[in-house]
Amino acid sequence: MKDVLSQSEIDNLITALGSGDIESEGANLLEEELEDVKTYDFKRPNKFSKEQIRTLQIIHENFARTLGNFLSAYVRNVIKIEVASLSQVSYGEFINSLPVPTVMAVLSLSPQLGSAVLQTDLQFVFPIIDLLCGGEGQVPTKLRELTEIEQTMMKRVYTTILDNLKYSWHDITKLEPVIDTLETNPQYNQALASNETVVIVTLMSQIGDNQGFINICLPFISMEPIINQLSAQHCFRNVGHKPQKENTALLCQRIEGSEVELAVDLGETVISMKDFLEIQEGDVLPLGKSVGEELDLYVENQLKYKVLPGISGNKRSVQITRWVGEEALVDE
Repeated sequence: MKDVLSQSEIDNLITALGSGDIESEGANLLEEELEDVKTYDFKRPNKFSKEQIRTLQIIHENFARTLGNFLSAYVRNVIKIEVASLSQVSYGEFINSLPVPTVMAVLSLSPQLGSAVLQTDLQFVFPIIDLLCGGEGQVPTKLRELTEIEQTMMKRVYTTILDNLKYSWHDITKLEPVIDTLETNPQYNQALASNETVVIVTLMSQIGDNQGFINICLPFISMEPIINQLSAQHCFRNVGHKPQKENTALLCQRIEGSEVELAVDLGETVISMKDFLEIQEGDVLPLGKSVGEELDLYVENQLKYKVLPGISGNKRSVQITRWVGEEALVDE
């Protein structure tokens, strides 16, 4: 049975509330609720969770390491690449933040996924082109648009970048990235709606004294089919598992294309400076090695094999007799 207040009791309560003698419980509850309220911009909804952003960072940190190593071998110069930042913005903001001119490729990630964008600034592009042409990796004093030949060269470089991106994503999904278009002015690129939510993965490159940036734009609409796979648990579920045959084949293919320096130590001798200055073609120097004695073969300045000298066809050559890698480590 509910208690019923008389009119005099109601009047007294209203008077007490007006004078501040009694605090309004409802008002306090409302103030506490307002403290937990956060502003939300419906024009820029955050569709990627924090865990998904962390997973994307892990994937692209691995991508940065592999890409840096690969490009260093590709252009025969040291290139350092690392993840600078990950941000969730609208596609329009991303396009408006890009310099003009630039190099920007619209990608088709796979038949199941949608499009993405790969963009590199000219501080990354020109050193790469200069190194491929035999230069020292310099940036021209005045930045300009790329010629047709330079665009063709960068398209090949982009293909190698996408190969490494494909490898870095293999634990999450199978990417088959293909370049659809290549632009130098980002304002001409209308691959997505301006208000589409995207994640921008920014990689910083260091080529000599030149610092450049690589941006990978991943739209939510393209990532949505695999969004549940962007978790740390899924990302590391294959850790410790045996490598897949296709990964092993890819690794072997890359190793086969690597060049190494080989050197054979024929022996040594000590002569006077006078004899050294008088050496002529046809002179014979004793090197302290007997006929049939094994020589040392060095791979990148590391002793690896014992060999015997000989001739193959009309060329001097050596025949490997045994591996001494473990023996060399023990002797050291």
